[in-house]
Amino acid sequence: MMRTSIIGYPRVGELRELKFATEKYFKEEISVEELQNTAKEIRKKQWKMQKDSGLDFIPSNDFSLYDNLLDTAVLFHIIPERYINLGLSELDTYFAMARGYQGEAGDVKALAMKKWFNTNYHYMVPEIDDQIELKLAGTKPFDEYEEAKENGVLTKPVVTGAFTLLKLLRYIGSKTAEDYVEAVIEAYSNLLGKFSELGTEWIQFDEPYLVHDLSTQDILLLQKLYRGILASKKDVKVLAQTYFGDVRDCYQELLALDFDGIGLDFLEGKKTQELVVSHGFADGKVLFAGVVNGKNIWKNNYKDTLDLLDLLRQQEIEMVLSTSCSLLHVPYTLRNETKLPKKYTAHFAFAEEKLVELAELKQLSECEYESSDKFKANVLLFEGRPDCDNVAVQENVEKISDSDFVRVPEFSVRENVQKEAFKLPLFPTTTIGSFPQTADVKANRTAFRKGEINEEQYVAFYRQKIAACVKQQEEIGLDVLVHGEYERTDMVEYFGQQMSGYLFTEKAWVQSYGTRCVKPPVIWGDVSRIKPMTVAWSVYAQSLTDKPMKGMLTGPVTILNWSFPREDISLKESTYQIALAIREEVLDLEANGIQIIQIDEAALREKLPLRKSDWYGEYLNWAIPAFRLVHSGVKAETQIHTHMCYSEFTDIIQAIDDMDADVITFEASRSDLLILDALKENNFKTEVGPGVYDIHSPRVPSVQEIKNALDQMLKKISPEKLWINPDCGLKTRGDAETTASLKNLVEAAKEIRDENC
Repeated sequence: MMRTSIIGYPRVGELRELKFATEKYFKEEISVEELQNTAKEIRKKQWKMQKDSGLDFIPSNDFSLYDNLLDTAVLFHIIPERYINLGLSELDTYFAMARGYQGEAGDVKALAMKKWFNTNYHYMVPEIDDQIELKLAGTKPFDEYEEAKENGVLTKPVVTGAFTLLKLLRYIGSKTAEDYVEAVIEAYSNLLGKFSELGTEWIQFDEPYLVHDLSTQDILLLQKLYRGILASKKDVKVLAQTYFGDVRDCYQELLALDFDGIGLDFLEGKKTQELVVSHGFADGKVLFAGVVNGKNIWKNNYKDTLDLLDLLRQQEIEMVLSTSCSLLHVPYTLRNETKLPKKYTAHFAFAEEKLVELAELKQLSECEYESSDKFKANVLLFEGRPDCDNVAVQENVEKISDSDFVRVPEFSVRENVQKEAFKLPLFPTTTIGSFPQTADVKANRTAFRKGEINEEQYVAFYRQKIAACVKQQEEIGLDVLVHGEYERTDMVEYFGQQMSGYLFTEKAWVQSYGTRCVKPPVIWGDVSRIKPMTVAWSVYAQSLTDKPMKGMLTGPVTILNWSFPREDISLKESTYQIALAIREEVLDLEANGIQIIQIDEAALREKLPLRKSDWYGEYLNWAIPAFRLVHSGVKAETQIHTHMCYSEFTDIIQAIDDMDADVITFEASRSDLLILDALKENNFKTEVGPGVYDIHSPRVPSVQEIKNALDQMLKKISPEKLWINPDCGLKTRGDAETTASLKNLVEAAKEIRDENC
């Protein structure tokens, strides 16, 4: 009999209950007990829903108050001394690691934050030094397993696997991963021992790092870890769960280890089917087959999935139907979407609907499914989708020529032209774009949406906010200004709302990190610009100042990556459609006197294949040209900026330089400016602004702290190429901390100028 499983479930609550409760806790508006009660209610509701759906393997410990990898670090006592020394409660120490802390107990920065593999989720990077004793110290997985049991649900606890943990740790001291092997084996063995005492049947170790390119040393590390750990499993069955790709480098070695189940991704894992068919599967092990997409919102194609299951059955493999990855990456439920017509939503499956898909696939796999009404309805759904095609857009993409990807004159000529045109001081200061979206900003948007105010009132309010923002920046002393982006709900949704081919949800929120949630739009059909999108706001802002005003746009790759993309055409074709639309906006901004235009590509790294051998053939050979297509038509005097955040860029730094922007700003503050070495080693030509402070933390950096960062930068970057800016937009921050931080930034810039002139 076929069984079903999921790797994990969203955890912020159907209506973002956890987000709001956590933010109230940060503001000391609710107690720790109230926060924990909200968390318990979410877990209880979700376990019941999964049980009622017929799901056989229900996860626990996939819930987190902030981040699962941070949970794992705390579980194994990987807590740097600076956080322990604050003397805070366990929970507040945890949040200090996630967000930083500035108060009576001390002043510490947060841990580094990076993108979780090829997704838009951000994880906290655990940091380990030589003094930390790695050991089993926490109880969270056991507590939540018992909590589920008390609610009548037997679960499959989920814990980050030993190999992935060691690969993702940041090693501060002299020790390396090899030095922690014995401690990790003991810690995970103790974990299994405790679950054995609790009577747990299955435990899931998440090992997504196995889908990377692995060296011989990596595979030896994997074998050493799990030969030691699995020797202690007793009567607990252990699932090694992989996702986001295939395990071609270690498939046979993985099968040879004493796991009871292996979870493989059959969607992003391009070689997974071939591996299983060509090399077979291990007798006595269960294949957890990832066949329902955990990262996109389109319905499962039952025919394709059942054909795959039939093929696997021929191998005589015991299977469990599963998702390709955690459902963390999709919204909760379609039940809250009341405005989109059924002709569109019939094609969607959010987390709750994916539970239904698993149940239906289970049922269909056990019968003559071709005669089933559910199967027939699914086949009919995939025969066509309405309102997708725009012939004019398709023709415009076909007309793109090689010259459309090349900007002239070359960078070195433009750089001199722009320095003469703008006459900016050494170390020019700017921000990344957005300013705080305070309650009044959101209220104005809501009132307009509900029809409580008219468009004239809506625009007048934001003009007032823009005027105040421009005045504030001039008083602070910034050199290149922004209009604040008050009119924008989101840097992708805003543009999608003004282009054809997009659909928008009401409450389809997805967690990005911590309490930050986004509502990705859906690319339904061919994309084109309907009318100018940002010109009026930028032109108005420029009219208020003699200083340069940046036009603010989102780049095509980020718009694609932070949307739910189509699956019926290639990502390349979809991105080029978006690029042509943004190109029109760039040229309109230039024609209306905006001389500096920032085209953010915050998510460039996101869809980069996890295997380096696939980088260019499958991604960079069209993603980088797509950015060049956007700006190649502007004059030499027009300065093109871009921004990138919270990813590892050092290994693609040459590709980033090939984007041929004039200025690139990077997130760098949480990664201790590690990108600087890569910039120097690759003779990076583009002018750069590595972020000098972390905007995702409520801390206000001191002048000296910013100067210390700038001193580090000047060891790797020539003064003529260095810009000074925060590491990301200020949308989520408060007014007071924003003003204080920017004043310190400008003061640091002045002092550094004086010291270098």
